[in-house]
Amino acid sequence: MLARVGKALAPKPMMHGGDQSDSPVRAMKSANNAERSAAESAEQRGEPKGKAVEPTTRRAQNRASVSPGLDRLRQFVGNNRKARFTTLLHHVNVALLRRSYLSLKRNAAAGVDGRTWQAYGENLEERLVDLHSRVHRGAYRALPSRRRMIPKPDGRERPLGIASIEDKIVQRAIAEVLNVIYEKEFLGFSYGFRPGSSQHDALDALWVGISNTRVNWIVDADISKFFDTVDHDWLIRFVEHRIGDRRILCLIRKWLKAGVLEGTVLTASEIGTPQGSVASLLLANIVLHYVFDLWVQQLRRRHARGNVIVVRHADDLVAGFEYEADARAFLPIFMTVLGRSDSRFIPRRHV
Repeated sequence: MLARVGKALAPKPMMHGGDQSDSPVRAMKSANNAERSAAESAEQRGEPKGKAVEPTTRRAQNRASVSPGLDRLRQFVGNNRKARFTTLLHHVNVALLRRSYLSLKRNAAAGVDGRTWQAYGENLEERLVDLHSRVHRGAYRALPSRRRMIPKPDGRERPLGIASIEDKIVQRAIAEVLNVIYEKEFLGFSYGFRPGSSQHDALDALWVGISNTRVNWIVDADISKFFDTVDHDWLIRFVEHRIGDRRILCLIRKWLKAGVLEGTVLTASEIGTPQGSVASLLLANIVLHYVFDLWVQQLRRRHARGNVIVVRHADDLVAGFEYEADARAFLPIFMTVLGRSDSRFIPRRHV
């Protein structure tokens, strides 16, 4: 969807009702003649006032609770922004697995193993010691995700993958280790499923960007069936840019290839990653970081004629442009860029 900012002050019906945005963009045109540098920083994390300040506090609290090993890793990452890490699995100890278990939702649905959070908590320490041993020996086996269809507001259904309790624990532990690395690399306009961020923070950042930067045109888009069509080979290639620990890569491959159980039918996973799992959310952000974020950063710095602001929440994005020509050129180029890694990545909404 392409809209003139001045006309986006109030919601209005869209031509294609089934493909409309989950929420309309409401923005006002700024009277300030902002410089390009302002456009590039307006939507960065932590800038909006009010609720947007909360993630910083939560992030600080999270950092205080991590293990000394992860704290040292964070310091190293901060001083070595391009390092490739070949030994990371040792950070996944029993304490981290315990913390991962305790952070899970108590009333979440069980996966194909049928074990709930409460049931796994019986003899917890013994189970975690055994799980830790299997992970480090390579004996851990990922189970298929149980598929559940969740209704969407537009009448369609979203497939969610419910992992087994041990897969949830290990995925959350690995995600905590990898987040230490990727939180230093991800760009400020990426908000989806990151520690201490939410949809509200993304909306706050969008408001600040539109209010403080001279933009006149808004592009609202998402990537259709993104989680279902992620190419496994490309995903692993992107992860390998920073992660060289073969044991971590092996775990990721196990989750990708575990398959999906729908009713009594087990389907092998050739492409895609189950939407809803902890690992899928982080892996999706890694893919989009390389496919979209780095590209759009270069686009607005080197090729756009005027100001460009961007806010992305997972596979949904909003971009603001000073000039109509930049806005109209954005989506076709975006589709071409996505096609370079996997032609199945296609925008659902067009200009």
